[in-house]
Amino acid sequence: MAEALATVTRVDGLGMISIRADLARAGEAIADAAGLALPDMTRITTDGSRWLGWMSPDELLLILPAQDHREAQTALEQALAGEHALVADVSDLRAVFDVIGPHADDVIAKLSPADLAAMPADGLRRSRAAQTAAGFWRVEGGFRVFGFRSTADYLHLILRNAAIPGSQLAPR
Repeated sequence: MAEALATVTRVDGLGMISIRADLARAGEAIADAAGLALPDMTRITTDGSRWLGWMSPDELLLILPAQDHREAQTALEQALAGEHALVADVSDLRAVFDVIGPHADDVIAKLSPADLAAMPADGLRRSRAAQTAAGFWRVEGGFRVFGFRSTADYLHLILRNAAIPGSQLAPR
């Protein structure tokens, strides 16, 4: 059998906090509490262990080590006190996978209609992987992919299948 295009590995130990607020008004407070720069539209910022991603005009997603998420959630709630905002722990709602290897782009391209060639290094895409909602961003050597926990087995299977050389999966 030919070598896989990429290795697909489940990533555990991450916490995720959804932040909904008027980013123009509360962005600086969010950035200070998260300890990361506020990302531009469709971008993600990182310090290497935490990521703050733009999800929509009024939503950010903070991804961080699970042991840090309670403290971060409290800091965000305090920073947004008095604002019309929501800070929610969504750690248990998501499944995360790393797709790492020399042809990780090919694996993602088999499953998603996103234009990877146009995706900047700090880009975050909300899209789909085959028939399930997914998001992804570039990491060292490939991509980090997240989806709903309810579709984790399916997402893992399609990522692994897409990593098989010659597989004919196509998003269209």
